[in-house]
Amino acid sequence: MARQANQKLKLIYLREILHRETDEEHPLTLQQITELLAQRGVSAERKSLYDDLEQLRLLGEDIVTVRDTTVRYYIGDRTLDMPQLRLLVDAVQSSKFITHKKSTELIRRLESLTSRHLAGQLQRQVLVSGRIKNMNESIYYNVDSLQNAIAAERQVKFQYFDWGADKKQHLRRGGALYTVSPWALTWDDENYYLIAYEAESGSIRHYRVDRMLRIRLTDRPRDGREVFRKQDMALYTRKTFGMFGGTEQTVSLRCRASMAGIVLDRFGQDVALVPAGEDAFTLRVPVVVSPPFFAWLSGFGTDIRLESPVPVVEQYTQYLTDILEGYGCD
Repeated sequence: MARQANQKLKLIYLREILHRETDEEHPLTLQQITELLAQRGVSAERKSLYDDLEQLRLLGEDIVTVRDTTVRYYIGDRTLDMPQLRLLVDAVQSSKFITHKKSTELIRRLESLTSRHLAGQLQRQVLVSGRIKNMNESIYYNVDSLQNAIAAERQVKFQYFDWGADKKQHLRRGGALYTVSPWALTWDDENYYLIAYEAESGSIRHYRVDRMLRIRLTDRPRDGREVFRKQDMALYTRKTFGMFGGTEQTVSLRCRASMAGIVLDRFGQDVALVPAGEDAFTLRVPVVVSPPFFAWLSGFGTDIRLESPVPVVEQYTQYLTDILEGYGCD
């Protein structure tokens, strides 16, 4: 009786076997497929398998037939091929905002999209990565809660914390709840941020998602629609360094020619690079003036120079002076 019941699952088991056991380097004969089905309590005749394979093809499965000394079968085109899977695995593994535990869970799911033979290659790729990961396990669920709030166009309440030197969470505002209107999530500098409107200050705010606690959706509709309607979010994230707030200004930069790739990576392909001599160019770009912007700028020494406006140059000079004074330099 059990064997007959399992017959109804034959197509499902056959599809599972082809996806998990076969690839271009590991095709299976009908005899091997029959044995694997038998392990699952399903008997199969050669003739019926021909028909089953054809049914799966009609359902859209790319079942490739190899004819040499014997006839063998494997799954050809899959939802994601190996280069795509490797790219996704590396993105998950290198993302600081995803904990080790959640990274492992996600990668296991990605492995299920290829054969068990190729999945082993993905596992080895993970083992060579020893990157620092986030300590906040709740981020996985925070992202889901915030996406739901954005879709429902509702405000959210949450607590926000910083890590202390004692490696403990220290709540800001003494643990008082933040209430904001969520509008977008962005991935910047290996961290996930919520971009939201705060009605109290009437401004756009950014929050590290991994530092948010006890997120709750409210019944109140979002504020800030007009503010965000005027924003080009792609441009907004390009000009905001480290998601750090500040005053937006258009600055002029003079760069060595070798910095073209750096500048285009940061500000996009649409920015105008104006030649300035044989080995330099200038550009004007809007940025949010902040310590992270100055830190980015100082990382290139004299290869990228801030030329104007004068007040921003003065702020940058003071930033560098404060650093030197902190090291006892006059």
